[in-house]
Amino acid sequence: MTGTTLDDYTDRYARRVRGMTASEIRALFAVASRPEVVSLAGGAPYIAALPLDAVGEMLGSLAADHGTSTLQYGIGQGTLELRERICEVMALSGIDAAAGASPDDVVVTVGGQQALDLVSRLFLDPGDVVLAEGPTYVGALGAFQSAQAQVVHVAMDDDGLIPAALEAAIADVARSGRRAKFLYTIPTYQNPAGVTMTDERRDQVLDICERAGLLVVEDDPYGQLSFDGEAPLPLRARRREGVFYLSTFSKTFAPGLRVGWILAPHAVREKLVIASESQILCPSAYAQAAVTTYLSTMPWREQIKTYREVYRERRDALLESLADLMPAGTTWTRPSGGLFVWATLPPGLDSKAMMPRAIAARVAYVPGTGFYADGTGGGNMRLNFSFPSPDRIREGVRRLAGVMEQDLAMRQVFGAISAVANRRRGQAGSDTPGPDLA
Repeated sequence: MTGTTLDDYTDRYARRVRGMTASEIRALFAVASRPEVVSLAGGAPYIAALPLDAVGEMLGSLAADHGTSTLQYGIGQGTLELRERICEVMALSGIDAAAGASPDDVVVTVGGQQALDLVSRLFLDPGDVVLAEGPTYVGALGAFQSAQAQVVHVAMDDDGLIPAALEAAIADVARSGRRAKFLYTIPTYQNPAGVTMTDERRDQVLDICERAGLLVVEDDPYGQLSFDGEAPLPLRARRREGVFYLSTFSKTFAPGLRVGWILAPHAVREKLVIASESQILCPSAYAQAAVTTYLSTMPWREQIKTYREVYRERRDALLESLADLMPAGTTWTRPSGGLFVWATLPPGLDSKAMMPRAIAARVAYVPGTGFYADGTGGGNMRLNFSFPSPDRIREGVRRLAGVMEQDLAMRQVFGAISAVANRRRGQAGSDTPGPDLA
């Protein structure tokens, strides 16, 4: 038998499928979910902080008392009741009626991921460019790559996306003859970096995009999970035209319900609904009713405060553990909200290559390579603090630090051996360079 592959359908796939690759985060789930592994990898909310008895009673009554509607088909845009509640939620962040927020312009989606896919379907042709922070959310990379777009990363620092880098990226894309369709940004408690774009930069970024005729897709799953004061106003609260606002109830209520939304410019709303109907016909009526009832009958604002307190404690545990245990040369961000810390390894370490040894030591993280379209980021890792307890976080960091210390020691030994070998070859007059293991 000749020319066989593990996949007999390789030559039949559509071209847009050829670039699809498995998410590095999803690939970790099977291992990271084992009880003996301390997982600092996923971004799972701490659902146990919910009043699960009350939520369970609410969910049961939706089927028992209202099953004829909650278990039926719905409309593609989502129920008016939920869209009205969504507007109340956005108003807490400053996106209110004065900023142009209306239930008419809200489209309910199956989580934030479908929102990303819908925007990609509407605006991206093969070969188009998306500008995105580097690093950026791995799920967004998947949506853009599925649309056969190219992601060009824009540099960040501790104050978020750098406006000068954005201007340079726009100019570079234009010079290359390509077309940048939109800027994708997570300006508040960014995933994976944990940094927040400053007020000044938010206005600068909006001005740059307006001058360039560039749409802005603002992804804001974490904005209400602030620890140190309130988050800056979202981009959509500052500029209504040309800004798409995406969010989800996965981080503030329950990810298993898969309910998110898009607030879109009015002219685009109908096309989003049509695109959504072609994918899913309609979002789950039961899930929408669950979120609507939760927002209408339960103290959800107090629940967000509970999440904030839980995650603040766990963030502090992670930051303190990193300061106490990480080897010299390691640095990390200090988020003021959200779920993630972005760590930079000592020179020479590679987070992807180190991953098997970390799993053997029963600790998991996400290598930084998963958050760049070009596979760079080997010198970084994303650490999640929302799910493990503070004690488990500290134990996970202890195990991770041990793996890093071992890798540093190995590099020191083999680097010294390599240096000696290279000197001997040089003394022998060899023109062939030795392997670089340093």
